[in-house]
Amino acid sequence: MLIEMEKETQYKELIENILLKVQKPGRYVGGEWNSVQKARAKVDVAFAFPDLYDIGMSHLGSQILYHEVNKRTDAVLERVYAPWSDMEAEMRAANIPLFTLESWRAVKDFAFFGITLQYELTYTNILNMLDLAEIPLLSSERDLGHPFVIAGGPVAFNAEPLADFLDFLVLGDGEEVIHEILDLYLEMKKEGITDRSFMLERFAEIPGVYVPSLYTVEYNQDGTIKEVKPKKESLPKRIKRRVIQDLDEVDFPTSPIMPSIDIVHDRVMVELFRGCTRGCRYCHAGAVYRPVRERSPKKVKEIARELIKNTGSNELSLVSLSSSDYSCVADVSRELSEDLAKEYISLAFPSLRVDSFSMQLLEEAQRVRTTGLTLAPEAGTQRLRDVINKGVSEEDYEQALLSAFRSGRDQLKLYFMTALPTETKEDLRGIADMARNAISIYRRVMKEQGVHRRPLKITVSTSSFIPKAHTTFQWEPQFSISELAERQQFLKEELRGISNVRFLYNDPEISFMEAVFSRGDRRLGKVLLRAWELGAKFDGWSEHFRYDIWQQAFAETDIDPKFHANRRRDLDEILPWDHLDPGIRKSFLKRDYAKAMEAALVPDCRFDRCAVCGMCYDFPVTVDLKMKDAEELESRRKKNPKIGGKVTESSSGV
Repeated sequence: MLIEMEKETQYKELIENILLKVQKPGRYVGGEWNSVQKARAKVDVAFAFPDLYDIGMSHLGSQILYHEVNKRTDAVLERVYAPWSDMEAEMRAANIPLFTLESWRAVKDFAFFGITLQYELTYTNILNMLDLAEIPLLSSERDLGHPFVIAGGPVAFNAEPLADFLDFLVLGDGEEVIHEILDLYLEMKKEGITDRSFMLERFAEIPGVYVPSLYTVEYNQDGTIKEVKPKKESLPKRIKRRVIQDLDEVDFPTSPIMPSIDIVHDRVMVELFRGCTRGCRYCHAGAVYRPVRERSPKKVKEIARELIKNTGSNELSLVSLSSSDYSCVADVSRELSEDLAKEYISLAFPSLRVDSFSMQLLEEAQRVRTTGLTLAPEAGTQRLRDVINKGVSEEDYEQALLSAFRSGRDQLKLYFMTALPTETKEDLRGIADMARNAISIYRRVMKEQGVHRRPLKITVSTSSFIPKAHTTFQWEPQFSISELAERQQFLKEELRGISNVRFLYNDPEISFMEAVFSRGDRRLGKVLLRAWELGAKFDGWSEHFRYDIWQQAFAETDIDPKFHANRRRDLDEILPWDHLDPGIRKSFLKRDYAKAMEAALVPDCRFDRCAVCGMCYDFPVTVDLKMKDAEELESRRKKNPKIGGKVTESSSGV
């Protein structure tokens, strides 16, 4: 113990010596308001967000897990973020291993190294952090002297490219399963178990835990997957995700860590609900976070008031995948905004849908200060919006703009996706038409109000479509890099000449790499390793991304990236992620895919009929369904008593 303390003191002295040599030392010092300083515990976790502190500190999921572990008396969780290139260079020069913010302890000395998977292009950062931590990159090369490297988050539902590097993954909500993992570890430690392989098998017994090394993958001659199977019969063939059924029954962090420096979203957040049943066919989050589970209005208001009291923040954000779909959003927002306005605290809604846009919500959000507005029509024509099941009409869009402009807004951001399945030039031209229409409506509002304001500023922001696992479009190919660039150039020309319009778009090569890893299998692990060896890291950052490195890595490993990104999958093909079960059934996705090709809409099951996606069969929770579905619901319950749901005269939000 004395030797360990001397080593830690030495680390701290070295760290102090380099902090003034780097940009933003506040990223690495820790000691923030509401951060937890604890003595040694029986089990410790170093939890990583594999990107900059500035990005990771805005992540609500990290705050939730931080609270869950640190409320225990026998456990501690400390944070670590990817060091920027200047800090990494100083650390390597001084032989300082990756360390946590709370205690500046070396990550390699913790029992667990946890990683949240939010974005595929952080994969090289994960390898870089493992190397900085002096932890063997390959799970097969670790022993009991190393932490268990575990991961969770939305991308865990296809993290097969990381299979060689992770000891195990957690699928779904983490509030309950994290305690089961820590309890089992302490139990095995008490029993004196020292066989790491046996410990991994025990972890695999926990529902929602996936140990990649315990599963084998066989391939057909054409490179497609023949079979994914467990090495032992006792292991499940499909790993089902964990689902928190009642959000009121789990803790929510009301004393979140307040950042030392400016971060991307510097505000406190209340989670209104999880899940979304809108059914946008491209949306990965909408697929893997079902079903909808709402936090009660009483609980939301309690949390909000505690957050303000414990942080002193001047902005409160009501978050979810679609905040205006919260059934009690009008009452909750009105009451909170009245209270917050007295203290000059603003209320924010970061995820308003165009079709559920409300003048009342807009007014509540600008009681303290008026901000710009972001709307996400996603596609430029009604036909393509129907293909992706967006459910937004031209009338919805125009009414949203009227509400915004009448309330005084003069800045507008429109978010679209390009290169969507079945997209044509007419669909792209429709994006420019929507920008022109916004200007026309803005001028009409000024005329009817008899006022003269500065010209409307519009930002048209686009991203290229990425086929994602477990979505309706998981079988669709991504357009080639050249085709992505051609579409961007076409839209740029269409927008040219429209006054006060700024056009933002992403790098086609970065989008291509995201598609490769979002659709890839575990054979990509050797590409990932080679690219990291060649210097790849922070691939989501344009100033760091180097496509030539990736081209070299693919060539040296004899892997064709187009096989993963640009190939249409057969509907009956075994996909790399089929053994990872978010609850939504493949049979439903096939039916929905056929409807997409017909531009047929599937209504939200919260407001209309059940779409039979399978979620409520395997994950019974309380959801509201319209009275007209009562007979059908009861019929299904007789066949499967596990089905949840209650029937009310009007569904939530109607």
